[in-house]
Amino acid sequence: MAAIYQAAYRRAALFCRSHSTYVKKMRYLNKLKEDDSLCRQAQTSGTFYLFHNLSPFLRKVEEKYLIPQLSAAEMKRILEKFKETEQWIEKSVLIGCSDEHVPHFALDLGALERSVIEAELKGSFTDLRKALFVVDEDSSSLLASAQALLRWHDSHQYCSKTGQPTQKNVAGSKRVCHASGITYYPQMSPVVIILVSDGSRCLLARQPSFPQGMYTALSGFCDIGEAVEETARREVAEEVGLEVESLWYSASQHWPFPSSCLMIACHALVRGQQLEISMNSLELEEARWFGLEEVMEGLKREPKSAKQDNGNFLPWFPPKQAIAHQLINEWVKQQTS
Repeated sequence: MAAIYQAAYRRAALFCRSHSTYVKKMRYLNKLKEDDSLCRQAQTSGTFYLFHNLSPFLRKVEEKYLIPQLSAAEMKRILEKFKETEQWIEKSVLIGCSDEHVPHFALDLGALERSVIEAELKGSFTDLRKALFVVDEDSSSLLASAQALLRWHDSHQYCSKTGQPTQKNVAGSKRVCHASGITYYPQMSPVVIILVSDGSRCLLARQPSFPQGMYTALSGFCDIGEAVEETARREVAEEVGLEVESLWYSASQHWPFPSSCLMIACHALVRGQQLEISMNSLELEEARWFGLEEVMEGLKREPKSAKQDNGNFLPWFPPKQAIAHQLINEWVKQQTS
């Protein structure tokens, strides 16, 4: 019995230490966001992730793609090579920190010559859509958040009321128009993504812009004043002409396309006499029901292997980094449990 209590105590102590580390980390980041001088000081000891016109810098090591972290000293050396001052560092944005409170920043060097930076650092700036799917899951999330914040600053340099320039704080957590006193904060657009099922099949669709053969769950932006449930029901009705009977939440994910979205993933059940799809051809190219076996095959299929000898494409689904993949996986588990 004593051994059981000791084991329970160790687990509780471990949880407390872990929790304490997280709280301290979040409070440290909050201080950096609120205190310009503290954040400016942190830039001298932090690490930097580089972008060039919003494309992240990656380095291939054997078969893996890594995101190099440059020290403040390395950043200074790169800037000196281009005869640029260290004031460039102030263009960076805070994107996190390590458990040891080493701050992480993202910096876009789009005004400097791309090929020279790539040669100097032995890597390449890669389109974000590709980068997200070649790095690991944690790195994918970091890249998406960093690029979204850099993009937001690039598109909010002027006040929407006065037209005057806005100024970012050192951390990049806000921009202020001193003429009007308005403070702007980075925002995300809520999008509901819905995997519709009739109990034994799930409904997947594709748009004309999708890669050939790719199907995914239905999705749409929340309208002003809508709750998540209302958006889900409206989108299903608009896109495929079906009425949602019940709905339950799955998870959420930040997604940088088309411009920093909060993906809110849900499962929806439709039942009744009318299960025939009435597709909105203005939004979709195809929408159809998929059985369990076809879904399981599609989850295993890689895009490169989807093309058949006759030129047609077998169905395949978004990669595991996308929340649509999680929804489809969850549906499979429900069907097979």
